[in-house]
Amino acid sequence: MIGGGFSAPAWRGSLRLRLLLGTLGWIALTIVVAGLALGGLFRQHVALQFHSELTTHLDQLVAHLIVDENGQPSLSAAQSDPRFSKPYSGLYWQVDRLDSEAGNAVGLLRSRSLWDDVLRLPADTPGNGELHQHRIAGPDDSTLSVLERVVSIEGAAGLAGRSFRLVVGADEQQLSAPVERFSGMLWLALGLLGLGLGLAVVIQVWVGLAPLKRLRGALAAVRSGNAQQLAGRFPAEVQPLVDEFNTVLAQNAEVVERARTQAGNLAHSLKTPLSVIANAASSDTGELAQLVGAQVELARTQIDYHLSRSRVAASLRVPGARTMVAAVLDGLLRVMRRIHADRELELVVHPAALPAVFRGEAQDLQEILGNLLDNACKWAGRRVEVSLAVRDGELLITLDDDGPGIAEGERQRVLYRGERADEQVPGSGLGLAIVVDLTRLYDGSVELAESPLGGLRVRLTLPAAV
Repeated sequence: MIGGGFSAPAWRGSLRLRLLLGTLGWIALTIVVAGLALGGLFRQHVALQFHSELTTHLDQLVAHLIVDENGQPSLSAAQSDPRFSKPYSGLYWQVDRLDSEAGNAVGLLRSRSLWDDVLRLPADTPGNGELHQHRIAGPDDSTLSVLERVVSIEGAAGLAGRSFRLVVGADEQQLSAPVERFSGMLWLALGLLGLGLGLAVVIQVWVGLAPLKRLRGALAAVRSGNAQQLAGRFPAEVQPLVDEFNTVLAQNAEVVERARTQAGNLAHSLKTPLSVIANAASSDTGELAQLVGAQVELARTQIDYHLSRSRVAASLRVPGARTMVAAVLDGLLRVMRRIHADRELELVVHPAALPAVFRGEAQDLQEILGNLLDNACKWAGRRVEVSLAVRDGELLITLDDDGPGIAEGERQRVLYRGERADEQVPGSGLGLAIVVDLTRLYDGSVELAESPLGGLRVRLTLPAAV
């Protein structure tokens, strides 16, 4: 996940990526700055030590310089560093006499490490006791850093005005080689440190965000109907959110239950006077009584329709509802067998390979399947088949009958409220309309087609609980 490029929405939309990229970027920047700073400090330290060593060798050379009565210089003692005696060792010294008349330097003494070479310095002559520093070409194609100092002999008879230039030089590889070795080891160590810190950050982010993954799983369980509330304990930073969410779920369930109670009370209060009116109308055989009876029956149907619709709309707000389809279907088939016992219908169920669980309330599933089975049994000749399947989080229910079916041009019309395929068959025309409305409230669908049995096929799609 970390490798490669990310578009702006990708990393901005992921908390894990934002934490990883931010922390790893800061670690990389810190390591680079630390590496450059430590490398610079070490380079500065080595350079100071290098020039301090050259100064020390030059001071020894000045201290050991002696001049005889003929003006010939020599050293009273050999230089302490053995590299001056090893040819081309990278450490050299040289003593020149300055010709005051011509201003030229005449080589007199040099270290054995120079072998047959001579240090050739720029034509500048420092004052007595001054210290000059140069970078010159040295033996064996090397680059030298040299220090020079002019020493004048004063007061001795015959030597007054004699000046000598003393030079000490060292190969700059002695300066750059330790810096390169240290830089290699430094960046290797910092790289290993960066890898360790990066791994620690990945583990920390993974472990730190694990409760959010568990929270998502708990929410999925509520959504799929496997739980009524968020279960489990979470860290102190997340637990208040979980408690508040569970409180909201409980309050929603309470509101829905209250709405159901009020809907039931309303239905009871309306059905009682309707029953009185229907009983009064049934005692008379006149045209008015028949009209009143028909309108009372229509009012009852409308009340049942709208109450069931409002109840389903409220129940959809309650997460965690799940219903076993087989149990509801078995109960409905027993009812249908009793209602249509005189016709000796053959009702067959083809179960699903996976457990068929409806993500919704049992009453809603009973309302949907009850209307569909009732219509199928009314129109069937001898056989009704129900097939169940679960696919991609959807519950597929297919009902087939061997009745006369519905013409293709009429199938959409009968799905509207109040439309009937045959006016001579008892009914209000609301059965399929109720099924369509309830199914759409659950984001499902209803389709009508020709059945392999010769009659009508109803394909019903509903959400399945995982």
